[in-house]
Amino acid sequence: MKKIMPAAEAKTHFGALLDQAQREPVTIAKKGRPVAVVMSMEEYERHQALKLERLRSEIQSGLDQLDKGQSTDGQAFMKSLLAKLD
Repeated sequence: MKKIMPAAEAKTHFGALLDQAQREPVTIAKKGRPVAVVMSMEEYERHQALKLERLRSEIQSGLDQLDKGQSTDGQAFMKSLLAKLD
């Protein structure tokens, strides 16, 4: 189950928030609206590595297409790449 903690509670019980974030990401809500996520450093690093892996894969795909003579407009390629990363 996804843990959601009101911002006031996160402020008051910061130590408990940090403990909980070591087990699972915690969404911080302000006025009932999600505004932030607190997660362990390990989870953050894993997330960053996955993003980098995906970016490298997309760049390699573009380079492979260029090697095959399949070129495209640079601006269109970058827009496509950014859309895939969202």
